[in-house]
Amino acid sequence: MAHSASLRKPTHAGVVRAAEKIARILPPTPLLPTEIRGSRVWLKAESLQPIGAFKIRGGWHRLTDLSDGERGRGVVAVSSGNHAQGVAWAARELGSAATIVMPNDAPQVKLAGTRALGAEIVLYDRPGGELRDEVAAKLVDETGATLVHAYGDPWVIEGQGSAGIEIAEQLGEEPTRIVAPCGGGGLSAGLALACPGAEIVPVEPEGWDDMRRSLAAGEIVPVGPTPPPTACDALQTLATFPINFEVLHGRAAPGVAVSEEEIREAQRFAFARLKLVLEPGGAAALAAALAGKVELDGRTAIILSGGNVDAAAFARIIAGI
Repeated sequence: MAHSASLRKPTHAGVVRAAEKIARILPPTPLLPTEIRGSRVWLKAESLQPIGAFKIRGGWHRLTDLSDGERGRGVVAVSSGNHAQGVAWAARELGSAATIVMPNDAPQVKLAGTRALGAEIVLYDRPGGELRDEVAAKLVDETGATLVHAYGDPWVIEGQGSAGIEIAEQLGEEPTRIVAPCGGGGLSAGLALACPGAEIVPVEPEGWDDMRRSLAAGEIVPVGPTPPPTACDALQTLATFPINFEVLHGRAAPGVAVSEEEIREAQRFAFARLKLVLEPGGAAALAAALAGKVELDGRTAIILSGGNVDAAAFARIIAGI
């Protein structure tokens, strides 16, 4: 599907500009110190954003760069929930209409949050193999709206990278490495542009680790035909886009895959030690650190990317059920 990703490439300067725009409307999220395996690490609590996830960054940067005419025609996005809410929040603030293509098995908390922000939701059948990008492309063709892709858009990549600008400012220097949950790679690519001296470590659920395998192979490798079930709805991306891979290839560290139990353990750690609620995908990077799968030092930053989890599901995880 053709979209704005073909028109420009994301840059460090773009990330800095996105960070300046976001700083005018939102305070920086906390950078919390904690100890893991005897090392101090810094946890970036993006779960405390107004929409409960970092996706507000890319949504705001993209929509504020639209012309008045483009805003008047509205925007279309595809998302399981966090990007949906980021785009819907930005659209509401800017007086634009947002239509979000969401899977019918998205968590109810994310569906409700997106509707509460005033967006129109179009559901598609993820288990049935319906192609969400085709649904979105049809809406764009019918309405003239702008597609705001969840990860394959240069403005979105730059916006997500603003979290890295904040981390460097909060630490007073660039971190040694940034460990980040990875779906399509928008956040990881943005962080790589934001902090060119830092090692970027993308973390994915086991069986959905296409970025890890792509970086190892030197070319984009999609998820296999029968990926296993995962609670990480936010990280179920079948393949990254060239725009993301071009930034990360030769730049990011080898990716890491984490198990469902390691992710649950990270959710329990964040709740017990930090008093933070993390959704499964939002806890993936922390899971890699706790499981000893990434190197840690006093300047390692870990992105806690989201906290939008159904209450009943979270209660079962915390209880160890």
